[in-house]
Amino acid sequence: MQVAVIGTGNMGSGLASILAQAKHEVTIGSRDMAKAATLASQVGHGAVGGDIEAAIKMADVVILAIPFPFAEETLKAAGDLSKKIIIDISNPITPDFQSLLIGHTTSAAEEIQKLAPQAKVVKAFNTIFAQLLPTEARAGKTLQVFVAADDAGAKAEVSALVKSLGFDAVDAGPLINSRFIEPIGEMNIHFGYFLGWGPVSAPMWPRA
Repeated sequence: MQVAVIGTGNMGSGLASILAQAKHEVTIGSRDMAKAATLASQVGHGAVGGDIEAAIKMADVVILAIPFPFAEETLKAAGDLSKKIIIDISNPITPDFQSLLIGHTTSAAEEIQKLAPQAKVVKAFNTIFAQLLPTEARAGKTLQVFVAADDAGAKAEVSALVKSLGFDAVDAGPLINSRFIEPIGEMNIHFGYFLGWGPVSAPMWPRA
């Protein structure tokens, strides 16, 4: 797939790397084009970096690998988002990582859908730490990625993308279920950073 990764932080870098290794066509977008170009050079496998609008224009699937508070600003710089699939990986958390900014009656994914009504928003990857993105970090384990979306076609495409990276794509229902998935991501942050587990935990939903 042609995938744009917007953001050059730990999650953006990790996702860009494994996407490129899995033979997807990767473009990296950032407000700081120099950072995007540097990351693309590090990722290799034909990845290219540039500004946000240019990266998105070349892609069918867009991964927003940015903190939720920057979503509105980023989407304003994105240009035409018609028919684009946007993957929201964010957890809408406070600066100290200990609480959620929103919840119960909405979610980060739903707010992003409101900001980009012409796009198809999918929730995914918010329960996976950046440290678990490299294939070697998951040796012998298949971690679950919960995928929620209102558009069935977009959910299917993102699920296929998830599987191509070695994860198990779990159908988590419509986008409104992000209201439940995002608190799971916050609980995982507590396990990883406040309860002593380290960033090597990931929630799994086994079937009895």
